[in-house]
Amino acid sequence: MANNPFFSDATIIADVNAVTALLATGFLEIWSGAQPGDANQALTGTKLAKLALSATAFGAGVASGATGSRLVTATANSITSSAALATGTAGYFALMKADDTTIVAMGSVGTSSADLNLNTLSLVSGGTVAVTAFTITQVE
Repeated sequence: MANNPFFSDATIIADVNAVTALLATGFLEIWSGAQPGDANQALTGTKLAKLALSATAFGAGVASGATGSRLVTATANSITSSAALATGTAGYFALMKADDTTIVAMGSVGTSSADLNLNTLSLVSGGTVAVTAFTITQVE
C-alpha cells in the first residue's frame, strides 16, 4: 500500500502562518561556519549580522501550483538593514523569535541556489547588510 498523505490548503496555510507568527519582531541572523545539523542544536560560529523583522514579519501564506505540486508561500515584510557585527564569511542564517534566544528555523547562505542568497558572503564589520526579499515555502 502506498503512502500518499495530502493536506488541504487551509491546513498548510495555518501551519505556515503559525510559524511566521513566531517571528513577529524577531530577527534574521547571519552566522559564520557550518550550519548545525538541525534547528534544535545550538548556533555555532560568529554572529556576523542581526537584522530586525517587523511586528508583522510575514504576510499571510498563499497556496499556489497544480495538483500534486502545490506550495504555500509567505513573503517577509520589510527586513531592516543593519551594520555587520563582525567580519567573516557567511555560512548560514537563523530566524529567531523576539527573545533572540529561540531558534524558529535556519538555512544555508550563498550567492545563488541557497536558502538565503546574498550578493557577497564576505561581511565586513560596520558594513551594511541588507536582505531585500525573503520567503518561507511549505510543500502541501
